[in-house]
Amino acid sequence: MENSPMRRDSQTSHLRASDSNREQVAALLGEALSTGQLGYEEYSERLDSLYKVKTVGELEVLTQDLQVERSRPAASPVSYAPGANSEPENVIAIFSGTERKGRWRVRRRIRALAIFGGMRFDLTDAEFEAKEIEITVNAFFGGAEIVVPEGVEVRCQGVGIFGGFDVHGGGDIDPSAPVVVVKGLAVFGGVGGKAQRRRER
Repeated sequence: MENSPMRRDSQTSHLRASDSNREQVAALLGEALSTGQLGYEEYSERLDSLYKVKTVGELEVLTQDLQVERSRPAASPVSYAPGANSEPENVIAIFSGTERKGRWRVRRRIRALAIFGGMRFDLTDAEFEAKEIEITVNAFFGGAEIVVPEGVEVRCQGVGIFGGFDVHGGGDIDPSAPVVVVKGLAVFGGVGGKAQRRRER
């Protein structure tokens, strides 16, 4: 990483970084991106490094040259858990229903098929494998609901034929949050969704 800040050891530098530590740093990096302190390329590099380092000291290096407010807790709207598996997750509901909720891992790509059935994807407490998630839903005489955390950008690219396809996020987009791209087709069915506040842990 070019122009990377130098490490300065503190009393907690040697401690192992927790999920909460990483979420706080991700939020600070997002704030730096939104205020112009970081360009998108450098922001992406630091975000990639965020999930590779192991100690609190290594995390501190990523933000110590930035003008960001550290006195308040910085909570990211989502948790990240990068995975090596690039295979999509296939979800099928035929004359039945299925649901993903709670603390589950959201793959980079999800392919869903609903035929005379229904499905629900609740992403509010999920862990995201990547900064961009693609969910493809094909619903025939069926439906699907996708609930995303507040701050997540949603790009709805699906098509409804004698049905509806409308998935949207909240008003304020957090730069540290992922992008959820929803594609697919709804024929005599519906695919919908909205943003919801993440539950406190």
